[in-house]
Amino acid sequence: MKILRLILGDQLNHKHSWYQNDDEDTLYFIAEMRQETDYVKHHIQKVVAFFEAMETFADWLKSRGKQVIHYRLDHPDNAQKLGSNIAALVQAHGIEKFEYQLPDEYRLDQQLQQLADDLSIDVEAFDSEHFLTSRNTLAEFFEGKKSLLMESFYRYMRREHDILMEGTDPVGGKWNFDASNRNKWKGSPEIPHEKGFRKDVRTTLKRIEDAGVKTFGNIDPQHFSWPTSREDCLKVLRYFCDNLLVHFGDYQDAMDPEQVYLFHSRLSFAMNSKLLHPREVIDAVIEHWQANKSTISINEVEGFVRQILGWREYMRGVYWREMPGYARCNRLRNQRDLPAFYWSAETKMRCLHHAIKNSLDHAYAHHIQRLMITGNFALLIGVHPDQVDAWYLGIYIDAIEWVEITNTRGMSQFADGGLVATKPYISSGSYIQKMSNYCNGCAYNVKEKTGENACPFNSLYWHFLAEKREHFQGNQRMAMMLSLLNKMDSEDLEALSARARQIIRNPDAF
Repeated sequence: MKILRLILGDQLNHKHSWYQNDDEDTLYFIAEMRQETDYVKHHIQKVVAFFEAMETFADWLKSRGKQVIHYRLDHPDNAQKLGSNIAALVQAHGIEKFEYQLPDEYRLDQQLQQLADDLSIDVEAFDSEHFLTSRNTLAEFFEGKKSLLMESFYRYMRREHDILMEGTDPVGGKWNFDASNRNKWKGSPEIPHEKGFRKDVRTTLKRIEDAGVKTFGNIDPQHFSWPTSREDCLKVLRYFCDNLLVHFGDYQDAMDPEQVYLFHSRLSFAMNSKLLHPREVIDAVIEHWQANKSTISINEVEGFVRQILGWREYMRGVYWREMPGYARCNRLRNQRDLPAFYWSAETKMRCLHHAIKNSLDHAYAHHIQRLMITGNFALLIGVHPDQVDAWYLGIYIDAIEWVEITNTRGMSQFADGGLVATKPYISSGSYIQKMSNYCNGCAYNVKEKTGENACPFNSLYWHFLAEKREHFQGNQRMAMMLSLLNKMDSEDLEALSARARQIIRNPDAF
């Protein structure tokens, strides 16, 4: 039987059972398509990274004697749409069966189901063999429960996969060491900077530009530093273990205008493209810790494991439990536009300038920069979550909808009304000052609440609470802040709100 197997750009799993289970009648198809470059405006580094990784993966398959059809953007037979390409290949090669791996985006899942109905041959879907859970694991775990508490799911995952466990108890006597992982980085300890690989991607970049694909962000095409092969991804993993893990947990929430990555691993693209399996990443980190317990504390390791075994699997489960309705959630009824400076970094607010510039220059920002700087400001001024989603989905190299939308619309923007986050992640300037070095040298004074020199986050924070208080009545985690709001002098509150309204009317002036 002649079989056509589809490999999507985020299904580059070298260890998938497909590649031990085929013959000369199996044809593999991988394609760069305008359908995927154009559904949202992407950072140029994101498009380049996926195309480079797909090319390397196609070459790897060919080196193993597989039959591979690889459509680049400029291939004469490339119809630029998945369904049209598959239908044409089925006819041209006399395909008798079409096989695909379950995609991780709802829109592609729907598209492939429709394609299966349209084709007049057998179609079979396979698991991607990447995640530690199925699509439905989370929904089944929380069935009948009142809330989707991530900590409960994380503990279940620890037990289920016997990770950082001593029998039935967590290693170190605690499930969560997050309280130890909130240190501000003050220039030490020294951050060893990866020398690593630098790739020339001018050929791929030219192909994208010649096709007229609309992108944004910056790139150095002769020194591209994201890992796009399994070998390079493993190098990044080893580098993290040897050099960064020792301080990862301590400073995972810290922010500094001069540091792009701090002690973060840069492994999210490697995992989200499936070049690395989450279990092999977790196992490598734990193995390194076990061999170096005298220098690496448990909080460093647990904090890292929680992000992968906890948040990553949890967010995927929420995505498949809640889609497609989740993409329409806007419980706070926010309607405003995203400020123009999100696309340029041209703002006098030093924290936003650096977090956005870092994103434009590197297609990267770590979770606290995303949550408590760019996300915080967007929520405080009431940006429509559709616009926030589009920005986050486009700008970050690791952003695929299953992980982006749950973090953005749920964790960051509270648009789901508290399904993912038990309270909105908002703050005044004091939190930013506590966790970062952004406030030093800023045009605004973090200690002032009103007036032309006052940090915009201060007035926006209290105005947001006042404007949205009806949404948080009865929320125990908001009770203290609402109590302070209710006790605030009416004239003081009006002064704060007047300053906030000024910012909201024209945020690009700040």
